Amino acid sequence: MGSPQHTPCDEGRDRLAVVLGGANGIGAATCTLLRERGWRVVVADIDVSAAQALARDIGAAALQLDLCDAAAVGQAATAIEERHGALYAMVNSAAVFQPQQPPETLPLQTWDRIVDLAYRGTYVGNVEFARRMAAHGEGSIVNVSSMVGQRPNHGHAYYSAKAAVNMLTEGMAGEWGRSGVRVNAVSPGFVAVPRMVANIREGRRYAVSPAEVSALGRLVEPLEVAQAIAFLLSDQASAITGANLRVDAGVLAANGWAVHGGVPQARPRTGGHGLPEAGRPTD
Repeated sequence: MGSPQHTPCDEGRDRLAVVLGGANGIGAATCTLLRERGWRVVVADIDVSAAQALARDIGAAALQLDLCDAAAVGQAATAIEERHGALYAMVNSAAVFQPQQPPETLPLQTWDRIVDLAYRGTYVGNVEFARRMAAHGEGSIVNVSSMVGQRPNHGHAYYSAKAAVNMLTEGMAGEWGRSGVRVNAVSPGFVAVPRMVANIREGRRYAVSPAEVSALGRLVEPLEVAQAIAFLLSDQASAITGANLRVDAGVLAANGWAVHGGVPQARPRTGGHGLPEAGRPTD
């Protein structure tokens, strides 16, 4: 007999999910989408005011959490289960971006903060939440990595931390798999969060258009990343663990085309007969 089928609106089936770094950007889009799909959600973020505002808007709970504080993560995991019941899903979307500085001028304290949050924080979050899921015999984790974890750029602390997250995801999938816990990652590309859009509009940070270096010729919307995360959390992905799903509008796929002038432009649109409009036979 096949697995039971669920519509998108009930796929959460009242399961409990916590989204770390859930108050803004991809995290906020994920919280909103999960609520729409029937999940109970805890919005966890160091910015508690933003977490509370989002929680009020979508009918979720809010929690202040600093992923760099390992003891606090364990305490938060315990508090969530005490208040809301068994936790089924965790999404780790917390991160801090690296300033554009060469390594010889980047303060080591900045390096430490980036790596502590992106890598060490991911490790601590995975361990604290996965071990509780394992005690219940089921669960799903999605770590938000980045396309730069597969192709480096100027952000040496950030890309190396995300590369470590990719390996950690595979290792955690093996560690917890027999306990019923799946662990996957998504690797977004250039996502149209407010900070990204402002940087592009004001001509800061990027020498070329992020949209132009993608195969699809556009940015990724936060909702598109959230949809990938929701899929990996759901029963539809029940046989998927240790995977890293790129959601980058084809930036990495288009990388090798740069020396040839970029990816090909769109072909002429076809009419109903599968021929270019100019080439269609006339009556």
